Amino acid sequence: MKLLSVNAGRATVVDYTDAEGGLTGIGKRPVEGSVRVFRPGPKGVGASGVAGDDVCDKRHHGGDHQAVYAYAREDLDAWEKELGRELPGGIFGENLTTYGIDVSDARIGERWRIGADVVLEVSCARIPCRTFAGALGEQGWVKRFTQAQAPGAYLRVIEEGEIRAGDAIEVVHRPAHEVSAAFWFRAFTTERELLPRTLAAGEAMPPERHDTVRKYMERQAARPAS
Repeated sequence: MKLLSVNAGRATVVDYTDAEGGLTGIGKRPVEGSVRVFRPGPKGVGASGVAGDDVCDKRHHGGDHQAVYAYAREDLDAWEKELGRELPGGIFGENLTTYGIDVSDARIGERWRIGADVVLEVSCARIPCRTFAGALGEQGWVKRFTQAQAPGAYLRVIEEGEIRAGDAIEVVHRPAHEVSAAFWFRAFTTERELLPRTLAAGEAMPPERHDTVRKYMERQAARPAS
């Protein structure tokens, strides 16, 4: 299991985002050499946890629980065959393009050591948005990405440090619960009845997602019995 590339993107003005100023940093490219990874701060304040990487819409992206986004090269390869086009590392807006690890099967709360110093923890899955669809330029992309159920994973930074392409990835902790990134994704998109089961992930899951689950459960409890 290893890191194929570390990717970062600079703010660019586009016509397919509703972020302030029409700016997005989704267009990421591999970075040469070592890259610092750090805790960026809470949601709405902190941006990316990867040095040199811009997050332009802090309403939906960035912050400690979405500090780093990882996607597997194997899943990019599968999309290449389906779309009939080359998909270089970073094109999905991922900071880490990995090899040899099933990112979407990683459990929420799973911890990875990358290189000598950095430890990251899986926190949630990526939910596709208009900006992602616009950047890729594929018809019906949000629906297609959702149906594939290979969302990749957001991670928070437990131990800061530097990483670079070629670094080994080691799973140092894997929780016993069932809530993988793919399971979490299904719960928050197409299979809402799974939401209560995501609470098994505990505090590794973003706080605002706990609120989503709580509100769902309150609505369900208030429904009249059939």
